[in-house]
Amino acid sequence: MGIEFQNWLQLCVILLLCNNSVKAQPQVPCLFVFGDSLVDNGNNNQITSLAKANYLPYGVDFPRGPTGRFCNGKTTVDVISELLGFDSYIPAYTQARGQAILKGVNYASAAAGIRDETGQQLGQRISMSGQVNNYKNTISQVVNLLGNETAAANYLSKCIYSVGLGSNDYLNNYFMPASYSTSRRYTPDQYADVLIQQYRQQLVALYNYGARKFVLNGVGQIGCSPNALSQSADGTTCVQRINSANQLFNNRLRSLVDDLNRNQLDSKFIYINAYSIFQDLVTRPSNFGFRVTNAGCCGVGRNNGQITCLPLQNPCRNRKDHVFWDAFHPTEAANLIIGRRAYAAESSSDTYPYDIRRLAQL
Repeated sequence: MGIEFQNWLQLCVILLLCNNSVKAQPQVPCLFVFGDSLVDNGNNNQITSLAKANYLPYGVDFPRGPTGRFCNGKTTVDVISELLGFDSYIPAYTQARGQAILKGVNYASAAAGIRDETGQQLGQRISMSGQVNNYKNTISQVVNLLGNETAAANYLSKCIYSVGLGSNDYLNNYFMPASYSTSRRYTPDQYADVLIQQYRQQLVALYNYGARKFVLNGVGQIGCSPNALSQSADGTTCVQRINSANQLFNNRLRSLVDDLNRNQLDSKFIYINAYSIFQDLVTRPSNFGFRVTNAGCCGVGRNNGQITCLPLQNPCRNRKDHVFWDAFHPTEAANLIIGRRAYAAESSSDTYPYDIRRLAQL
């Protein structure tokens, strides 16, 4: 009897372990992503654009190889989707079909901005306004899948909406005076105001189509990218006029979170201080295992910052030592840190008023 009981007990333990190995439900039913090349996962692959990354060495460390991600591996939203408990990455809008859209859709497009003209010198791209329109198309499908608008609205109210634009409105607009007139028409203060006013309208449009839990990602330190450093006198000093303009935008974006939380009472907005998190990586690199902060792992010219990775170019071998993958974009190693700190803040300055983990619980 003792041996039989012991065998029975072992079987129960095995069955319990097997049952617990089944993945738990994600913390939210879906994740919708709006943004630019920092989180584009393939939406630019099929359009006429110079802003593409569907070739090696992009994706060299990603299980699926080159997908259109501007990184050697995972983007920040890939990291966040894992931390939220999703068992697969959020599909690109161009690839999302049928029931798959109920887990969310990624609308991000490389070279996209808040302003429609931003990035036009690079060819086609899907601006934030275009991404909002694509989202509206998705919502009509969600209504059909769930049966009616009430069910869809209830479902969408529990989802997280990650939005991160503005970088290209500086990089591929304001600080390109030969191609754009914005720097002649607006002071940096005025330009930040103009961007935030338009951004507010776009975010409210998402709210009007069911979005209730918003993650607004600030602009990082563009002035410290290998591209910006390659244009500085010594190749190591950040371009302060760019960073100062970025901070003007970020300060207004943080204030916008307060404004929207006051005026959209049934919604919740949070701000991710990407600028501060990134500043940690470049000013205290050894704390995070980085050794190279001023040059891309692949690229061309000074600091590997003149242009992005060339097709089939051999990247550096020590990718985990680098903050930057190419002239503009972080490595997977950096994205892991940024994504984790956005999800679960390690410093009081990382997120405001709370982090993504808390937002998912509300």
